[in-house]
Amino acid sequence: MTGTQLAAVILRKNKDRRLRAGHLWVYSNEVDTRKTPLSGFEPGDTVVVQTSTGKPIGTGYINPHSLICARLLTRRTPAVFDTEFFSRRIETALALRATLYETPHYRLVYGEGDDLPGLVVDRYAEVLVVQITTAGMERCRSAILEALQQVVKPRGILLRNDSPVRRLEQLELETGTIGEVPAKVNLEEGGTHFEVPLGAGQKTGWFFDQRSNRLAMHKYVKGRRVLDVFSYIGAWGVQAARAGATEVCCVDVSALAQEVLASNAAANGVSEIVRVESGGAFEVLKAMRGERRRFDVVIVDPPAFIKRRKDIRNGEQAYSRLNQQAMQLLESGGFLISSSCSMHLAAERLQQILQQSAHHLGLRLQVVERGFQAMDHPVHPAIPETAYLKTLFCRLLPA
Repeated sequence: MTGTQLAAVILRKNKDRRLRAGHLWVYSNEVDTRKTPLSGFEPGDTVVVQTSTGKPIGTGYINPHSLICARLLTRRTPAVFDTEFFSRRIETALALRATLYETPHYRLVYGEGDDLPGLVVDRYAEVLVVQITTAGMERCRSAILEALQQVVKPRGILLRNDSPVRRLEQLELETGTIGEVPAKVNLEEGGTHFEVPLGAGQKTGWFFDQRSNRLAMHKYVKGRRVLDVFSYIGAWGVQAARAGATEVCCVDVSALAQEVLASNAAANGVSEIVRVESGGAFEVLKAMRGERRRFDVVIVDPPAFIKRRKDIRNGEQAYSRLNQQAMQLLESGGFLISSSCSMHLAAERLQQILQQSAHHLGLRLQVVERGFQAMDHPVHPAIPETAYLKTLFCRLLPA
């Protein structure tokens, strides 16, 4: 990608401590712009990050227009981000997944968790879905795709570069295909078979991060009535029916998601158990309360209500409102399975929100199990933001 003579980004005094502890991000206010003006860089340039005294910390890429203006890819200086570099990283990521999973369905590359910030790759057997979210990785696109072809040898690659986060890097939103990419793929989870839409589905198609939590759900739903809110294509709801639920009501606003969910229920022989209701979560839950409907288990797995720090207050209010509405539909002794994928919301804070919501309703909350992201989303120990998913399995009782 570049030669060995790389431009340097010099940090302000004492701004190297977090990086030396293992973090990969450099914020724009940590750069000594007198020594290295950010205007001197182009988005995606490869750079060597240095301390205020000029000692190299590592090599990465820069985007002068982004709040996170640089990300490290290696502690080696200098370094070249070519096909060989990415092949080694992808081979390392693949070795972990091959150890963890019997079938090739998983998140193959999880950004910072696999020391490849700005890159996500999901694997559906012979099909890969690739998402590039930063200017630096966009500059490396050819090398990344060539490395994936060499290491995984997929039949097809779908580029889902349509995430709004790309706009923060001043990148265009786009999609594309390489080789043979079907509209839908099949996978199995928890004894349940699913058809997953790729190009038309949410994000990269399937939410592998909730795999372990969905498996943990099985013991809570047998013989019980289940409400699955933000159901998407039935990963929770259809699996709950297969695990022995007597009744499953799935709620989603997307017509496509409802159609695929119904198809998945039919394919698993649980159409008589699973029904789909269309509408926004808050409105549907409010209507259900007015109709005095009750469930034994309520699952709420919403999209991130807190995408940036400035969203924390409104986002926490949304989590509180959603979970309070869910609690109002539970039978005494029922179970609430509540998730948040907002990295700015700690598990302890989610638990506090649930406790406050229960107390407001005159209920007693028991947290009986905690879940986190699946093993194909490894946490970088120096980057708390990589531990983003939290799921609490709670029991609601009279106060």
